[in-house]
Amino acid sequence: MQAEIITIGDEILIGQIVDTNSAYISKQLNKIGVSVYQITSVQDDNEHILKSLYEAEENANIIIITGGLGPTKDDITKRTLAEYFDDTLVQSDAVLKNIEHLWETYIKKPLAQVNIDQALVPSKSEVLMNKFGSAPGMWLEKNDKVFISLPGVPYEMKALMEQEVVPRLRKAYKFPFIKHTTLLTYGLGESSLAERIEDWEDNLPNFMKLAYLPGLGRVRLRLSAKAMDKDLVKTEMQKQVETLLPQIQDIFAGFETDDSLEAIVGKQLTHLGKTLATAESCTGGKIAESFTAIPGASNYFKGSVVSYATEAKVDVLHVSEALIKKHSVVSQEVAEAMAMGALKLFKTDYAIATTGNAGPDKGDSDAEVGTVFIAIANKDAVYSEEFNFGNHRKKVIRKAVNKAFEMLQKEILKK
Repeated sequence: MQAEIITIGDEILIGQIVDTNSAYISKQLNKIGVSVYQITSVQDDNEHILKSLYEAEENANIIIITGGLGPTKDDITKRTLAEYFDDTLVQSDAVLKNIEHLWETYIKKPLAQVNIDQALVPSKSEVLMNKFGSAPGMWLEKNDKVFISLPGVPYEMKALMEQEVVPRLRKAYKFPFIKHTTLLTYGLGESSLAERIEDWEDNLPNFMKLAYLPGLGRVRLRLSAKAMDKDLVKTEMQKQVETLLPQIQDIFAGFETDDSLEAIVGKQLTHLGKTLATAESCTGGKIAESFTAIPGASNYFKGSVVSYATEAKVDVLHVSEALIKKHSVVSQEVAEAMAMGALKLFKTDYAIATTGNAGPDKGDSDAEVGTVFIAIANKDAVYSEEFNFGNHRKKVIRKAVNKAFEMLQKEILKK
């Protein structure tokens, strides 16, 4: 069973908004065993939409369309669907009643004709009631294919997917069982990792496949299985993961269950009752930002000093001026002193410090662009490592952040 997603709107094609709807819909479909064959973005144009509908009907059993259901003249999805199905638009009394309720409750203004017209739907469609907006969803069928039209507003679309679309699809079709397991690895590149586990990958069952998802300093391994036999999928997944783990134990950081490594580290700190602070120079607060984006981070993350200038390292973190003069601001010694300074300042169990040259110029140091020192301190010891992350400023910073998470987790796992 395959699906195609069509997103409609000039705003997507000119880069004014990012299409997050397709990612969400794909994820929901995948959970129930539907594979997404293709995602297409088209203009608010009748011919373009019609062409995409004809092509999607050839490709997929389920076609989900988002966008173009608003009250203005450029929102032409309903009219185009009526043309595609050789149909006419008729007023849905249930939709009109919902619109009137929304206006009376929240808008508190008279209904304009363009809003009343949103109650028009193709006569062959089944209405999917949108409780959070005036644009209804629509379910149409043709040649044993299902066409589902949803509003483009993300929270409206999500509610309809969860409350209407997924339950109806489950009732209408029997889907295979799909399971994904994603393993997080750090410190080994994609090609080297692939070479290491080549024999294991070559011997996977034909209903399983492996995907490499590389990032800056990290590679996620996503193992996917799809079959009608749910027990077979679960048993084989467990078996293959247990076979793989010994081969990557030195670089394995954990399983991804919609969690980032920083979230995993945060859970580990919470479980141990430990706390963390950061002292950042070249990373400019990115490590702290990553932690504080996680709900509940205040349980373990106590604070950060962004000591970008040399003076801040001296005045706030109490790094010795003599130390900086002797070894340079970008050095192992200064990174370790920064980590110890943060540890003492915030009275935490762990501290991370970064100092380096992200470029494009050398700044206060003679260190080559891309040079970064990362230090991890605890109450018993401090250590640091030197890296060169290349000459692209954003990549240098992101790689440094990822490496800091990796180093911290390894330190935590020692306990």
